[in-house]
Amino acid sequence: MDLGPGPDGSPIAGLGWALASAVPPRGYSAITSTVEGTPANFGKGFAQKSGYFLCLSPGEAGTGNGGETLQENVVTDIQILNEKTPLPMGFTYISEFLDAKASVSKKKRVCMKLVPLGVADTAVFDVRLSGKSKVVPGYIRVGEIGGFAVWCKKGKVCKPKPLPKPRSISLEMRGLSLDKSSDSPGKHSTLSSRQGTIRRSDSIYEASSLYGISAMDGVPFTLHPKFEGRDNGPMGFSSFADLTIKSLADIEEEYNYGFVVERTAAARLPPSVC
Repeated sequence: MDLGPGPDGSPIAGLGWALASAVPPRGYSAITSTVEGTPANFGKGFAQKSGYFLCLSPGEAGTGNGGETLQENVVTDIQILNEKTPLPMGFTYISEFLDAKASVSKKKRVCMKLVPLGVADTAVFDVRLSGKSKVVPGYIRVGEIGGFAVWCKKGKVCKPKPLPKPRSISLEMRGLSLDKSSDSPGKHSTLSSRQGTIRRSDSIYEASSLYGISAMDGVPFTLHPKFEGRDNGPMGFSSFADLTIKSLADIEEEYNYGFVVERTAAARLPPSVC
């Protein structure tokens, strides 16, 4: 049977038996009536006053902040077995939420197959009960138990896509962005004014001029405080007042060396060999 896309909602996460006279266990909802509208009470009349209901646990598939699947297992198949039929591989009997005074008939037992949501291709999305001669359109007949026919609706599992983890950008990295929108409101960018004047028409966007910007561009020039003076004139810096500027001729005269010793030594003749 070719199954189409799964119906709205998530696959069921489990099945179980619960007392008809008590509230269904947390996370389960009881199937209290058949599709015809008659009570779907199992076991009533067989030395039991209240009987029990077939319950299902609706799944709540989704993803967490890191993209992980929240729902672990889903029901992919349901079977009704006779008391002498061995349990198929991968199946387990449905849960029983009953007290010591109530018991489920062992002549026929309902079992289910649980598969992790991440690897399931098809799953059971709904379970209904009806009379033995009733046909439920769109549902697959599982079998009969306790005078009722069990039906399930299967479909393909739409696996949730994991969400990408948000990347955290430090304040220093945001300061390097050329986009003004990345700056926080009320804060100024730490870059120089040169960054704010860059336009698409500037040569920085030309491939031939990519190396025309040095690492010092945009770094403000500031003189050390000990070299600062009150006067802005040529001799305003007192630390440089005693400097003497020498010309090239003064330097040559001061460091003049005639190499007389070296020339005399080179002119000596080597001693003759007798």
